[in-house]
Amino acid sequence: MTHIPPAEPQEESLGALVAAASDHISTLVRAEIELAKAEFRFDAKRVGMAAGLFGAAAFMAHLCLILASFTIAHALVAAGLWTWAAFLIVTVLYLLVAGLLVFIGIRRLKGLTGMKRTLRSLKTIKSGEHDPALDVAPITPAQAGGHRDPVRPGQ
Repeated sequence: MTHIPPAEPQEESLGALVAAASDHISTLVRAEIELAKAEFRFDAKRVGMAAGLFGAAAFMAHLCLILASFTIAHALVAAGLWTWAAFLIVTVLYLLVAGLLVFIGIRRLKGLTGMKRTLRSLKTIKSGEHDPALDVAPITPAQAGGHRDPVRPGQ
């Protein structure tokens, strides 16, 4: 990146001013893109984890319904329940387990913040105002989301 040293206002040519403005704009655009990438990477990991939980819930529900439903239902029939009542009890039980897994997956997704800093920065640029909160160094991917509480199982 070339940096043109500032000169006295009356000595700067129009070309030098345009070059400096172009340099500042390209630096700003690069910084905004890096910020958006860092925030997106962090949120994408959480979305991936939540999607994995939903997939695990569906897989477990499928296996349980196929493999264990008949065993439990027939055990209930052997204990003296009517066949239809035994199968109904097993179905309700597995629906409750699947609902619990979906609830856990939804809780994982609630922690996503979107790209708040990027959106705030773009709104500030659009309005032409100066936001002192944006005068910090751009965040790195390792720093993205570091201010958030870690997600623990069961949250």
